[in-house]
Amino acid sequence: MDRDERNRVRAERYRDLSEKSAEKARNAYERSTKMSEAIPFGQPVHGAADRRYREKIWNTMGQSVKHTEKSEYWAEKASAVENNTSIYLDDDNAVEKLENKLKELERVQELMKSANKIIRSKKITELEKHEQLVGLGLTESQVRKLFEPNCFGEIGFASCSITNNGANIRRVKQQLEKAKTLKSMENKEYCIGDVKVVENYPENRLQLFFDCKPDQSLRDELKKHGFRWSRFNGCWQSYLNNSAKSFVKNYGERF
Repeated sequence: MDRDERNRVRAERYRDLSEKSAEKARNAYERSTKMSEAIPFGQPVHGAADRRYREKIWNTMGQSVKHTEKSEYWAEKASAVENNTSIYLDDDNAVEKLENKLKELERVQELMKSANKIIRSKKITELEKHEQLVGLGLTESQVRKLFEPNCFGEIGFASCSITNNGANIRRVKQQLEKAKTLKSMENKEYCIGDVKVVENYPENRLQLFFDCKPDQSLRDELKKHGFRWSRFNGCWQSYLNNSAKSFVKNYGERF
């Protein structure tokens, strides 16, 4: 199961939890409403039993609010997973994703430079500029906005936008080279005591396979150093970096 599939499963689980909480909220609201029907509007409190009954109504309504908040929480979690467009080096298709992202960034960079060149030209009319900008693929509203001066009195794409996009291009190129390198490297496997250690380069993970569940103190130490239990891979793993390698080397005798 790759990252995209795991994210899809995770989002579905969050949606399911949201729906279950919403159903509990509706049920609690309906129970509270039904209970309230027994008390006429404006009816004063009559004794301890009546007060306890009213408190029960209030608490039931409180349960509805509580479950509604839970439903919203899980719905937000699902949306965050579904809308996450980050590219991770351990994605099975990280190289393809980064190549596509790089192409888009380079396309935008060329578009901004070409548009600014047209806008600042003194050899063509405003109408010709407009037509050429539309020919680049810009919409009418985008073209009009480019001719509106910014806070510095400049028209066209801001120089900072071009600079920032150029920095993103360089960053993605570095990620792409690293992703290609990781995908081409073979895993390294070795044992420290009874623990199998795997330097999983395609997934960019350092993985520890224990014969049995580590004790609480070791689990705390693993978490402290960035390791998390992966039920998909059946191991404790962290990102493959020098810090994780150093931890395994220094604490290996505890395994």
